[in-house]
Amino acid sequence: MYVDSHCHLDYHERDGDLDEVVARAGRAGVVTLVTICTKMGNFETVRNIAERYNNVWCSVGIHPHEAGNEAVPTVEELVALADHPKVVGIGETGLDYFYERSPREAQQACLRVHIDAARETGLPLIVHARDADDDMIEILEEGYRQGPYPGLIHCFTSGLELAEKAIEIGFSISFSGIVTFKNAEDLRTLAKSLPMDRILIETDAPYLAPVPNRGKRNEPAYVVHVGEMLAQLRGMDTGAIANTTTDNFHRLFSRATPSA
Repeated sequence: MYVDSHCHLDYHERDGDLDEVVARAGRAGVVTLVTICTKMGNFETVRNIAERYNNVWCSVGIHPHEAGNEAVPTVEELVALADHPKVVGIGETGLDYFYERSPREAQQACLRVHIDAARETGLPLIVHARDADDDMIEILEEGYRQGPYPGLIHCFTSGLELAEKAIEIGFSISFSGIVTFKNAEDLRTLAKSLPMDRILIETDAPYLAPVPNRGKRNEPAYVVHVGEMLAQLRGMDTGAIANTTTDNFHRLFSRATPSA
């Protein structure tokens, strides 16, 4: 049984085949899905999707691309929305200096608010990090000094230093289909070395479809290919990878009830 710890099911709903996508995931053995909120204006849509399916959960937050386009919510506003029983995480939030679709200062301010909300709710912070390792380390550690909070860095593509700092403050690391890409040898080396009890897997669907589906629209069923790559890298069988990453997920996302 696999978990897709990070996907965007609102895109599949827009495409008109969400029921089929969720059904295909189930047939592939992917029994739990987390659909991620990227802007406050879309939270109701994301939450409604989670409410429709027993095995789908959601988050609340603002993607760094949107940090300059929406008013940053207060900690109290995020905490109130996160009180819904289907909300299992805060985010996704973070820093993206590759595209820089929002000013860096806005991204940083938004990230700090989400950190405070994660600390107050006890729900894991879901972090997007791209080309911003130094500032990310500084802000995550700054938040930790104010009090510990759970979290993970999703779709990890950053360097060893950020991975080690994240694990040091209690975070987990999630790998996506990128780990299967031909040019991702450094990422595969990292995936072999991190503590197995801190590793999660995801699709980030509809983006980043793994080999052998690269170039297609991604969907949660394909998370099994991420698991297969991890099994190959770690010298484990796929069943052990599925069980371990699922256990890791439920330990971190403790509000998400395990699926039968």
